[in-house]
Amino acid sequence: MKPSISVGPPSGLLLVLMCCPLLGLIQSASSSSSSSSKAGDNGHPHLGDTDPERCMRHHFVETITHPIYKCNSKMVLLARCEGHCSHTTRSDPLISFSSVLKQPFKSTCSCCRPHTSKLKAVRLRCAGGTRITATYRYILACNCEECS
Repeated sequence: MKPSISVGPPSGLLLVLMCCPLLGLIQSASSSSSSSSKAGDNGHPHLGDTDPERCMRHHFVETITHPIYKCNSKMVLLARCEGHCSHTTRSDPLISFSSVLKQPFKSTCSCCRPHTSKLKAVRLRCAGGTRITATYRYILACNCEECS
């Protein structure tokens, strides 16, 4: 039996985290979210958690700046829903008792959308000591839901 050797993270990771500290938040946020919800299942067991293209939350860093006033910008961690859901779409004929059938079919498809989110705010410090608040929704979980 061979002895096992455990290898630590590459030394370049420390340098990246020192230069871009928000990247450390991405890993901690994604690891805490995966333990708190099963958003990867999405009610579609045939896709499973092993499909890398499934509907799931993806983190990214965005810089918030005010479009008009001269304010300090801030970097924030955001999330988006991305990936595919069921490849099956369906169109059922509709039955009507009217002489004119405006919508002859009812189509059903599934889209990757935010399931839960929370409101967040960031305060920007502007010229003259004023502060402006920017708000946004931070996505907590994604799910495959009926498209509209």
